[in-house]
Amino acid sequence: MKCYDCAQQGKDVDTIGICILCGRGICKEHSVREDLPIIKGEYDVELKCGMGVECSMEDMQHLPKMLCPTCHKAIKENY
Repeated sequence: MKCYDCAQQGKDVDTIGICILCGRGICKEHSVREDLPIIKGEYDVELKCGMGVECSMEDMQHLPKMLCPTCHKAIKENY
């Protein structure tokens, strides 16, 4: 699999992972490691804050995830 962002620039670069939000292949240069906030909900199910789930910073735990630059930017704009 090749990096999506590199392919858009005319480069042929292998991926090191896949963005957990959009599924694009990402290379080392275009990967962003981000700790995404989650909370535990009823029945011990993990829920992301937002989307109708009210939570505070004290309620949140963080999980490290790999993102592409586009998804990382979108997440940062909403937190």
